[in-house]
Amino acid sequence: MIDMRRLKSSDADFGRQLDELLAWESVADTQVEDTVAEILRQVRDRGDAAVIEYTNHFDRRNLQSAAEFSLSQADLEAALERIPAAERESLEAAAARIRDYHRHQLQESWQYREADGTVLGQQIAPMERVGIYVPGGKASYPSSVLMNAIPARVAGVDSVAMVVPAPDDQLNDLVLAAAAIAGVDRLYTIGGAQAVAALAYGTESIEGVDKIVGPGNIFVAAAKRAVFGRVAIDMIAGPSEILVICDGETDPDWIAMDLLSQAEHDQQAQSILLSPDADFIDSVAVSLEKLLADLPRRDIAAQSLAERGALIRVDSIEEAIAVSNRIAPEHLEVSVEEPEQYLPQIRHAGAIFLGRYTAEALGDYCAGPNHVLPTSGTARFSSPLGVYDFLKRSSIIYCSPQGADKLGRIAGNLARGEGLEAHARSARYRVKG
Repeated sequence: MIDMRRLKSSDADFGRQLDELLAWESVADTQVEDTVAEILRQVRDRGDAAVIEYTNHFDRRNLQSAAEFSLSQADLEAALERIPAAERESLEAAAARIRDYHRHQLQESWQYREADGTVLGQQIAPMERVGIYVPGGKASYPSSVLMNAIPARVAGVDSVAMVVPAPDDQLNDLVLAAAAIAGVDRLYTIGGAQAVAALAYGTESIEGVDKIVGPGNIFVAAAKRAVFGRVAIDMIAGPSEILVICDGETDPDWIAMDLLSQAEHDQQAQSILLSPDADFIDSVAVSLEKLLADLPRRDIAAQSLAERGALIRVDSIEEAIAVSNRIAPEHLEVSVEEPEQYLPQIRHAGAIFLGRYTAEALGDYCAGPNHVLPTSGTARFSSPLGVYDFLKRSSIIYCSPQGADKLGRIAGNLARGEGLEAHARSARYRVKG
């Protein structure tokens, strides 16, 4: 039986109980950080040789040269041909939907001219090189390939490199096929902190990138944090989360399976239900027990629900939304009648799934929006991965003589007020008289 936490928003200590439920230890770990720092240093100093040594050690391989961890476009295309037709069609359909959605995020450069002829504006340009980390080993995620590579391609990134570990020399054809469909230029069968280091610093065979995106284990997350500043990163992701708000009218089996869909990720994943209907909450609890029984990953899901899940009774849907805004979940399902009416009240969520028929799992694979989302409350200030993450903005300033005269007087006064005389003189050199 699942010993899942039950809370009531009306309880006097509900705030404290909610804080305890949401508490999660981040990737900060001194021993991990020390290990990662040494790996980064070795790869920075010794390049391919260090990458090969760490890959052979951690992934139980016997690489002798960098050529053995590099796959060609022909290798990716061959994998695309090997996979079953139904899987290829599904990958291509998902890729098309993801591509179409992200094209709406494209931004254009703009300018405007002031009355004196001065031109101001913004130039939008894609990054040159991006690196994508895709997990391997216990689980393989072709959907992550599509979600990370396609927005970069839509943005116009010149080169997309991908790293994916191949423990015991095992590679997943679906992952390779997804790389072919998504337009990955180069693929390296390496993982862990050494792969992040290779992308950040470059080696003899791997060109350094401008940004690294994609999920990984605690060592990958720590490595991404450590190289931030030399390169950009997408985010430091925590465990997967789902929060479901339901009025009690949706099939409890549907809601239970939506909660289980996140719980099966790993033991630290979090699944929460908010509802004003006590009987419905009881029905969902029964459904969870019933549906969990035949899940292949039931042990993982059961531990997740017991340790980090919760069934929370609230007084109203409006209060549920207030609690949700406090949590700022990665995935938010609003399984109620006429859910659009509540959108203006929802301030913080990575992705919002509206209505009874919109399962969060659809967003993981093929709805179109990105499944790389802020976790652990960071939806308060972060957004889903998108085309904008692969674009840079440069300001444009073009002064006419009249504009230089006007701005030079203003800048000169401000610079002298800051005690920066060279700034003041530089600005005033273009001033008339």
